[in-house]
Amino acid sequence: MNITIIGTGNMGTAFAQQLRAAGHALNIVGRDQAKARELAHRTGASAEPSRAAASELIVLATAYEDAVRALGGLALPAGAIVVDITNPLTPDYMGLTLGHTSSAAEQIAGVFPGLRLVKAFNTVFAQRLAAGARFSDTQTVPVFVAADDTQAKTKVSDLARSMGFDVIDAGPLRNARYLEPLAGLNIYLGYAAGLGTSIAPTWLRQA
Repeated sequence: MNITIIGTGNMGTAFAQQLRAAGHALNIVGRDQAKARELAHRTGASAEPSRAAASELIVLATAYEDAVRALGGLALPAGAIVVDITNPLTPDYMGLTLGHTSSAAEQIAGVFPGLRLVKAFNTVFAQRLAAGARFSDTQTVPVFVAADDTQAKTKVSDLARSMGFDVIDAGPLRNARYLEPLAGLNIYLGYAAGLGTSIAPTWLRQA
């Protein structure tokens, strides 16, 4: 696929590495375009904001508070598919600023009703993403995917599988209200409880 990544932090960098390894064509943009060009050079990608509009998928790898500004600066066409990986975290990362009646995903979608927003990858630590989808020969990191648009959900699910991840269909976009607190619990367990950043939540399914 032809993919634009918005963001050059830990998640954006991990996505660039894994997507290139999976054979996708990448374009990287960010608040600091010099940093975007440097990451693009390291990963064999382009770094041209004008190319984002022609991408098959947009990976929104910014902090939640930067998401609207970052998306608004790209003038994406109606129908563009955006993968929202953000979580509405408090400054200490130990709480959420949204919940119960809305979610980061729904708030972003409300600002850009012409885009097809898909919630995914928000429960995967950057360090886990960089290390790859496999825990072992029998364990694969899952990606929960929530969206209202079936075609967009399928596209993002295919992307996750191409990187080696398992996919769990998490239903409509409003279920980001559950996925974002799940990410908050994962962050608590990883940092405050000392389990580290190689962990990831999953759902057990009887064979």
